[in-house]
Amino acid sequence: MKDKTRKTIIKWWWIILTAPFVFVGFWILLVALFAKIPSFEELENHKSNLATELISCDGKVLSTYHIENRTFASFEDLPQSLIDAAVATEDARFYKHSGIDFRGLARVAVKTLAMRESSSGGGSTITQQLAKTLFPREESYSKFPGAKVIHMVNIKLKEWITAVKLERNYTKNEIITMYMNAVFFGSNAYGINTAARTFFGKTPSELTTEESCTLVGMINKPTRYNPALNYDYSMQRRNLILSRMKRYGYISRQACDSLQQLPIVLNYERQDHNTGLAPYLRDMLRRTMNAHKPKRSEYRNWVDYQVDSIAWVEDPLFGWLNKNTKPDGTQYDLDKDGLRIYTTIDSRMQRYAEQAVREHLSKDLQPTFNRELKGKRNRPFSNDISQAEIDNSMNMARRWSDRYTGMKKQGISEKDILKSFNEPVPMTLFAWNKKGYVDTVMTPNDSIRYYKSFLRAAIMAVEPNTGKVKAYVGGPDYRYFKYDNVRQGRRQVGSTIKPYLYTLAMQEGYSPCDRVANISYTFEIGNTTWTPRSTDKAEDIGRVVTLKWGLAHSSNNISAFLMKQFGPEAMIEMCRKMGIHSHLEPVYSLCVGSCDISVFEMVSAYNTYPSRGVYVNSMFVDKIEDSQGNLLESFSARKTEALSAQTAYLMVNLMQGVVNEGTGTRLKWRYGIQGAAGKTGTTNDNSDGWFIGYVPKLTAGVWVGAEDRQVHFESTRLGGGSNMALPIWGLFMQKVMNDKSIGINNGESFVAPPGWDMDLSCASGGSNLSEDEGGYSNPEEDEYFD
Repeated sequence: MKDKTRKTIIKWWWIILTAPFVFVGFWILLVALFAKIPSFEELENHKSNLATELISCDGKVLSTYHIENRTFASFEDLPQSLIDAAVATEDARFYKHSGIDFRGLARVAVKTLAMRESSSGGGSTITQQLAKTLFPREESYSKFPGAKVIHMVNIKLKEWITAVKLERNYTKNEIITMYMNAVFFGSNAYGINTAARTFFGKTPSELTTEESCTLVGMINKPTRYNPALNYDYSMQRRNLILSRMKRYGYISRQACDSLQQLPIVLNYERQDHNTGLAPYLRDMLRRTMNAHKPKRSEYRNWVDYQVDSIAWVEDPLFGWLNKNTKPDGTQYDLDKDGLRIYTTIDSRMQRYAEQAVREHLSKDLQPTFNRELKGKRNRPFSNDISQAEIDNSMNMARRWSDRYTGMKKQGISEKDILKSFNEPVPMTLFAWNKKGYVDTVMTPNDSIRYYKSFLRAAIMAVEPNTGKVKAYVGGPDYRYFKYDNVRQGRRQVGSTIKPYLYTLAMQEGYSPCDRVANISYTFEIGNTTWTPRSTDKAEDIGRVVTLKWGLAHSSNNISAFLMKQFGPEAMIEMCRKMGIHSHLEPVYSLCVGSCDISVFEMVSAYNTYPSRGVYVNSMFVDKIEDSQGNLLESFSARKTEALSAQTAYLMVNLMQGVVNEGTGTRLKWRYGIQGAAGKTGTTNDNSDGWFIGYVPKLTAGVWVGAEDRQVHFESTRLGGGSNMALPIWGLFMQKVMNDKSIGINNGESFVAPPGWDMDLSCASGGSNLSEDEGGYSNPEEDEYFD
């Protein structure tokens, strides 16, 4: 062969050999020069969607606000087994390359493409996967031949360049941390923090080796290898990862063999907006923090406008997101900015409150109510409700439904919309069963009646002296009953308002042992008169009784006597001092609870008694931090002296009489709770049942009733506060007291004010309550009003 020919062959051999590399290098140069590559600043300040965490006072994550349910975990939070599993599975040469693993690419080219071995693994490094996750690929919609291939090559080259930038600007530990925070694990879990909590109920640092392998196995295919959905596939994948950890020397053969024999033990709870502890609190805080400066035109009710206007000025949490901005001047976003909201809620008490509501409603009250419903003509409505009232209630429910509003937006006629409410359709409905729901076929009209038949409940617990809310439950199940009966709802309070009238009497010089004639008292109202209906036993009418007896038995006669002495205006003024902002009509029937007030206001007001006469505004949040842990704002309760300490102590004594000798005795003989003070309440036709009570370290209030006031028990024995609401209070307090880590003990005594020397036994100058004044220990409620 001539030298010239040989040289030509060699020249072309080198051209053919180097041309692809030159072409790729030139393409990379063009991409680097003209394509949009993330800058260092964009890498440093990448805008990932971080979930805002609601954190309890005992350090537990209650819930999150999120678009992507992701919270940050630091490198120190990651167990070594998790890092080793990720490296062994996703990028064995992670610590040896600088962002692009050319050996891995060659392996993919030879084994996967040429030899068709699908088990050889992918060629993308952890850093490349991170680049792809942080800066997602854009779709190509061009129909030009080969455009999608060119677009994909461009994307891959951009990811290579971004990966190299990441490697140059971050350490390997920082890259693996960002990676574990960025990946999607399925079940709405973004990042390792949320994944560990969702599948195992743990923090990442608590994960075992086999649990780490299970989670790492999901990165490749989050649905296929989800242990909650596909247990067998997940088990195979986990064991494969354990084998790879053994192969690369991260665990021994013996450890691998033993770990592969273990089952996957889940503590699975999907994290979404309907789950987690305190969902009603989460929803309420979102409304509160997102509030705008009130405008009168946006409010139907003047009182609501007035209350919100005061809150805008006095409550820094109200409208916080619109009152505060980030350093760059933009507004905070609960769903994206990763704030840490440290609440006053105690996760243990919150769990006990939710359990108490569920236990009483599902096991006792709702089954009893369902049995009574069977005998009603227009169930769930009471037999004494007119057809016109029923039609009005059903019509309003239809118009508020998603079905009606959705069809209305589509331009469907009113006639066709109403017709659709009588056509059976498959639906999933709430049920008090193990699953929490039932699949059935039912007409929308029947589903409305079905939901109206469920009794709702609300409970809030507050710490005396600090006003810190420790538990907050707005309904039986947030997924199906979104309405918050703690703050959004106002219901008739019945006899739970009577302590405010007695407080006025104590403040004006009366004592619990003062004696009053138990007779009817009549009020003149213009040209008519009004006499509260007596609820006392016949043998007690006409006797002289103490005020303590009157409150213990919730006597309307004694309340009427006190209203005669002071009048409605003075009673309203006392209510205002104790934090009641709802509208109160200055009428005589106020003495028996004819007004509507929220659970939040009532519990906050009752908390004045164990707080020694100081009204403390109930608060939900201690502080807010940004995603980096910088303090943005801290909060404290506002306090005003509403009563003297002596008056507060007198009221404690009076309300202990309710539990010891009156309508609240069930707390003692059924739940074994000693030393508590409180008041039951029952309203017109048994539509609402209340119990609000307190011990020295905790105040709690419970309301129970149906959505419609026309849906209720027919008898006070079943529909009174002592049967509807008090058991929830008793169950909750029983659980709290049994948990010694909380520090609230049964039988603790209230401390008398300094210098106290008054005898409250009512034995001096009068007869003993339980012996001569008809001490009442029947647990059945005896409260009514006209």
